[in-house]
Amino acid sequence: MFKKFTKDDVHTRTNVKASVSKTLKSKLVTQYPKLEEYIDEIIPKKVPVSLFKCEDKIQLYVVDNQVLFYQQFDDLIPALRVVHKYPEAFPRVQVDRGAIKFVLSGANIMCPGLTSAGAKLPDEDWPIDKIVTVYAEGKESAMAVGKLAMSIHDIKTINKNTGIELYEYLGDGLWHFKTD
Repeated sequence: MFKKFTKDDVHTRTNVKASVSKTLKSKLVTQYPKLEEYIDEIIPKKVPVSLFKCEDKIQLYVVDNQVLFYQQFDDLIPALRVVHKYPEAFPRVQVDRGAIKFVLSGANIMCPGLTSAGAKLPDEDWPIDKIVTVYAEGKESAMAVGKLAMSIHDIKTINKNTGIELYEYLGDGLWHFKTD
């Protein structure tokens, strides 16, 4: 989604009203319940939230010149910088070492990279379209954010095709995007 993202992709920039900011907070807590204890730290009450409307109907939510979340249609998706600061607040999966170079070049994650030795999937079955953070075997920080293209059960049993559609990864256009 952000492979070649630049300032030229931004069409408009506006500050949102306090009521919109409050609604944004409640949506985030609904979608990511573990974020509730940090929400006032992430989006402080007296700090303005900016909305950047971009190409492909992408909306960026920015506080203090940092992209915190973005949205394309329904889901609010955390930016990697937020995931790095609050890693326990987001659902996570782990890929094996062999998948790292592909993920960091923007490729979607294939099921074998999620089911082989070194990879970790949750025991519970997550549904298709769930937003997840992607970690690499032997690394502490998240390297990508994506959406499940198959349920966890299907990833484990079918074990072929795309398992996660990648949205953002370390070093992509959003990672290097400066708002000022």
